[in-house]
Amino acid sequence: MDYTKLGNSDLQVSRICMGCMGFGDARNGQHTWTVDEAHSREIIQRGMELGVNFFDTAIAYQSGTSEQYLGRALRDFARREDVVVATKFLPRTQEEIATGITGQQHIQRMLDKSLANLGMDYVDLYIYHMWDYQTPLYDVMEGLNQAVKAGKARYIGISNCFAWQLAKANALAEREGFAKFVSVQGHYNLIFREEEREMAGLCLEDNIAMTPYSALAGGRLSRHSGETTKRLEEDSYARLKYDATAKQDEVILRRVAELAERHGVSMTEVALSWLLQKVTAPVAGVTKLSHIEGAAKAVDFSLTPEETAYLEEPYLPHALVGVMAQNTKAAAKEQHVWSTGNQTI
Repeated sequence: MDYTKLGNSDLQVSRICMGCMGFGDARNGQHTWTVDEAHSREIIQRGMELGVNFFDTAIAYQSGTSEQYLGRALRDFARREDVVVATKFLPRTQEEIATGITGQQHIQRMLDKSLANLGMDYVDLYIYHMWDYQTPLYDVMEGLNQAVKAGKARYIGISNCFAWQLAKANALAEREGFAKFVSVQGHYNLIFREEEREMAGLCLEDNIAMTPYSALAGGRLSRHSGETTKRLEEDSYARLKYDATAKQDEVILRRVAELAERHGVSMTEVALSWLLQKVTAPVAGVTKLSHIEGAAKAVDFSLTPEETAYLEEPYLPHALVGVMAQNTKAAAKEQHVWSTGNQTI
């Protein structure tokens, strides 16, 4: 395993981040394909044996049971100072807004709940899960800064945002002396490369770490055409993100399979090797031992410049999907409000 610094922080992270969305009690979440605590612990322990020290979860994953499983496993298998733990919080609810809970109060409440779930005094990276159009940005940044000052979060990150939003947030933080975002977790992989339009350039310019999710496109980049798994069959959210472009993506998947066969490696290794050229640490979602083992192997496999170009050449633009499609609609609505003069910028 190789390690690198996470953006403008002093966190040394493994090049593979273990994504823990697949851990948790399926009765407490939207996903039926999650694995129970015993299997989660086995996967976490194996990841650590392979050198993984970077773990990503969220309070939204299976109603906090993902955080609970991860926290208990790390307490048993690692020293707290030897691992880097990231978790995420959601925007304020309509009920919180109606009762006057401020953005700062919301963040404090969410972080305290996550720390209780994890059984930890602090998280290394606290991530703003998605842009909150109903909460002033100042309140969000001040709330996150208070978390850092209180020692409950060492650094802050953001997920599911546009490059202009990240730039705006960090500019505000710099002006006010607040903690700035050191990382961004966006949707980025070999068959969905829209982050290259704006976000990748901003991150390179400002040394912001990219830690993308859906690194294997919900398993599509690790399977030959026609192969299926329980997750591929049951993950409706991944189907929403990828089914509409399956025909154009198939060209790239065939090239991944071709290079994997040529080198005698897995498709996972080829797809993640490509992504590792572009980002700090992809978040590799895992529900089996083989998933983390394949991801770890990718760190030691390299593509030639010609092979990289071969994989990239067939790509066609994709429409934004999932959370970012919702973000697009919300941004457009906000711009409409501004343009009609009902709100000042």
